[in-house]
Amino acid sequence: MRNLLPLISSHSGGRSALTCRFRCGDACFQEIPNTSENEYAGDIIARAVSRRSMMRAAAVVTVAAAAGTAALTGPNAPQAEAAALAGHGHKPNPPHKPAPSGARGLRFSPVAPNKNDKVTVPDGYSQNVVIRWGEPILRGAPAFNPEKQTAKAQAGQFGYNNDFLSLLPLRGERGRQVLVANHEYTDEILMFRGYDPANPTREQVEIAWAAHGLSVVVVQEESRTGKLGAVSRHPLNRRLTATSEFRVTGPAAGSDLLRTSADRTGSRVLGTLNNCAGGTTLWGTTLHGEENFNQYFANGTTAEHKRYGIGTGATERKWERFDRRFDLAKEPNEANRFGWVVELDPYDPDSTPRKRTALGRFKHEAAEPRLTSDGRPVVYMGDDERFDYLYKFVSSKRMKKGTSRAAREHNLTLLDEGTLYVAKLTGDSPASEIDGSGKLPDDGEFDGSGVWIPLATGTTSHVPGMTADEVYVYTRLAGDKVGATKMDRPEDVEPSPRTGRVYVALTNNTDRGKEGKAPADEANPRNLNKHGQILELAENWDDPTSDGFAWRLFLVAGDPNDPSTYFAGFPKDRVSPISCPDNVAFDDHGNLWISTDGNQLGSHDGLFGVATHGDRRGELKQFLTVPAGAETCGPVIQDRRVLVAVQHPGEVDGASVEKPASTWPDGPGKIVRPSVVAVWRKDGRDIGV
Repeated sequence: MRNLLPLISSHSGGRSALTCRFRCGDACFQEIPNTSENEYAGDIIARAVSRRSMMRAAAVVTVAAAAGTAALTGPNAPQAEAAALAGHGHKPNPPHKPAPSGARGLRFSPVAPNKNDKVTVPDGYSQNVVIRWGEPILRGAPAFNPEKQTAKAQAGQFGYNNDFLSLLPLRGERGRQVLVANHEYTDEILMFRGYDPANPTREQVEIAWAAHGLSVVVVQEESRTGKLGAVSRHPLNRRLTATSEFRVTGPAAGSDLLRTSADRTGSRVLGTLNNCAGGTTLWGTTLHGEENFNQYFANGTTAEHKRYGIGTGATERKWERFDRRFDLAKEPNEANRFGWVVELDPYDPDSTPRKRTALGRFKHEAAEPRLTSDGRPVVYMGDDERFDYLYKFVSSKRMKKGTSRAAREHNLTLLDEGTLYVAKLTGDSPASEIDGSGKLPDDGEFDGSGVWIPLATGTTSHVPGMTADEVYVYTRLAGDKVGATKMDRPEDVEPSPRTGRVYVALTNNTDRGKEGKAPADEANPRNLNKHGQILELAENWDDPTSDGFAWRLFLVAGDPNDPSTYFAGFPKDRVSPISCPDNVAFDDHGNLWISTDGNQLGSHDGLFGVATHGDRRGELKQFLTVPAGAETCGPVIQDRRVLVAVQHPGEVDGASVEKPASTWPDGPGKIVRPSVVAVWRKDGRDIGV
């Protein structure tokens, strides 16, 4: 048997101190915001929940899993698969030599763990940089010059630290698509030569404001390869920044809790901040989660500020020196205007993006919708904080099909009315079998049942002692009050378009089981959890409006030679090592693709594919790795192309513009630049078949 891979001595989950400093304001070194007395799943189990109800919950998971497997691997699977692929514009593959074995869509030779300062892809695959930080996308924007950068120039250029990506069709323009990207945060030490963190200049601050936000840019594919390139100055190209105007919509719009001296209506906000992952709607818009917004606000004064991780002193970037709205001693409500899901219409460059208050306010990692049988969207969301919660929103309105103006206007109201829920999970094994080591309980799985607890519907609060406005603005406190289950950093949450099962990336939680902190439970089974896990959730009777669900851990990440790891029962000597799952996406074959953030196993972060059904369920293979200091974000998985956002390359402790830790993507002597990368097969065939 191979030796265990070496653990990295971590700042937090494998990230560099520099990344923690600029991305989340050293959240892992602050007091944990959730100090509620909520029960943990292990405590609930210990109170002797009836074995009959547990058996029933396990049966729901088994039935759901069996149904999903049958749908994908039964006797009619080839016809069903062909029909599904036809709906995605799939073209027959040309004759070819035999491909590596694996689940369909994962037939590539896995990339070995490595520390290459480049994007490393499987044999037989090629890549290109689609767009870099600073490339001009708007008319009048100059070419990028890091030595002479200005806020005006940056506002017309692709932003910094690309994260979530969406590729949308562009009708009438052959070979073109619309790329939408989040820009999560800025790292001024890697952006500005001679940067003084104690005394940033106004110009540097305004450049950082312009480098945050969102980008919309049309991309052109090369007909004979999978290469993509940006179409600069296209009419649809757009930049939204920390100073652009956003509308507040939904039940909390106009609330006293959202009003400031600059906006007495509580309905207009300047900017969007720390946009992490997101989602793409079935009606052609994109969703963007505002995550670690707390770090931008100084001088927190209230208990609510503290629950959201806002400090009582100055901020890292010192923005409060240049705009009073970032000083909560002067504008205590300004922080309440961030932490929302933003909806953007990328096809209308004149539209004002909207912050959807009905989806609640917390550190949104993502928001990915599915439809009910009667056409209402349901959005699943994670709050990326140690010991915080999993949520869903069920709309009360049905989506209208088509692209008419009336349909689009109606669909832009879908996320303003409905019910917001938070999850409470219960395991089905005795507490004595969950010892914090990751050892499987006697029934062979970490699994159980759960309930969705309603928090608010429209202007009606379901939480005693809180108004509806308070539930939406202080959603974390609402979750505390109703006893939601504390999780290990729920990040991206993605429903399978094939089976309806929902997959939750739980990145890590090195505080799990520490003295005074929540102990391991069946959904979060390891103390000092360095590597994270992925939870699989099946709504009762596959009805996303259900108030109950069954769950099991699909994957417990780490070195396959570590007894605490689990890969859905697949042989562990046939999988790639994986650590710290973050963003997830599905391909047309039903495989789940996982990008990582903070690998603890001595390799750079990467992108992995894993089968979710059939006899290869749990087979996990690494598709690529990213350069030194970088995180893998995005991703977008198409038939013949994979896109990833390479975020914060070179973000290694001690690095700076003068002393770069990476030379990617342009080589020695050039400033390191976050970028979007496309990968495709050299023979032109589909990925992994």
